[in-house]
Amino acid sequence: METNQPDNFTSRMPLEQVQQGLQQVKTEINKVIVGQEKMIDHLLVALLTGGHVLIEGVPGVAKTITARLLAKSLDINFSRIQFTPDLMPSDILGTSVFNLRDSDFEFKKGPIFSEFVLIDEINRSPAKTQAALFEVMEERQISMDGIVHPMAEPFLVIATQNPIEHEGTYRLPEAQLDRFLFKITVDYPTPEQEFQIISNHHHSKTPDKTDVVKPVLSTHQLLSFQQLTQKVVVEENLMRYIAQLVINTRENPFLYLGASPRASLALLVASKGFAALRGRDFVTPEDIKEASQAVLRHRIMVSPEREMEGLTADEIIRQITEGIEIPR
Repeated sequence: METNQPDNFTSRMPLEQVQQGLQQVKTEINKVIVGQEKMIDHLLVALLTGGHVLIEGVPGVAKTITARLLAKSLDINFSRIQFTPDLMPSDILGTSVFNLRDSDFEFKKGPIFSEFVLIDEINRSPAKTQAALFEVMEERQISMDGIVHPMAEPFLVIATQNPIEHEGTYRLPEAQLDRFLFKITVDYPTPEQEFQIISNHHHSKTPDKTDVVKPVLSTHQLLSFQQLTQKVVVEENLMRYIAQLVINTRENPFLYLGASPRASLALLVASKGFAALRGRDFVTPEDIKEASQAVLRHRIMVSPEREMEGLTADEIIRQITEGIEIPR
């Protein structure tokens, strides 16, 4: 990918350590995962920016295992929640239990109280359970019995869902979708990648493939990387470029719903993440374009007529980005 940076470019911030640290994480994940470069890059950007991620793909394309491997490559707390139709909000958030010794109610924290949370098949639970995530994903806290319980930092939610099977599933409300920085769509591997997956499995000598992945990044390092990413420079003309991209989604005749100002902020944050991932302390138009589809695809709605004609959100976003003059 072109980054428009000269050969003699040197970062004004110590982003080399960010790039090296994330490359170590990527190396660990690639011990097991074949291909899926785009998904892994987007997950690493989410790590840098503290944004939540929704991964969508058919079963068997390594959505869940990639998230598990990412968590395993980090020296942080991890919890996994399997969403089912009978899951209740208290099963996620926790509940107050009467303590006989103190004669008072004590709050028992649920599995959401972790630094890295994997929610498998998020669309398997009804709206009441999904709504339990609203406050914690946006405000990084939980209000229970009049007491606010803040989440530890870093706090990252990665959720998966299957776009094909609809029996026993509940569509995520727009307000829930808007809380995800990225929606990543995962495709099938190429024929060569498929062969490599089969070959690796055939020659594997360990029952659990994830055993080969070791933690290479600490909580302190990750928080330091996030602070550096926030300081990445974005010029005013690029901010106007971001604003124009989002405004064009609201004015597009093929869209029933355009993106909100939260999408503009998400594009800003994500473009900083891509710049830091590439070892730069400034954002380029290519960073914004690289982030645009994953940031916008779940925040817009294609009009029913165009959807029936087979037009997708990704195609419309591509048309919008190609139709705006790139600032230089």
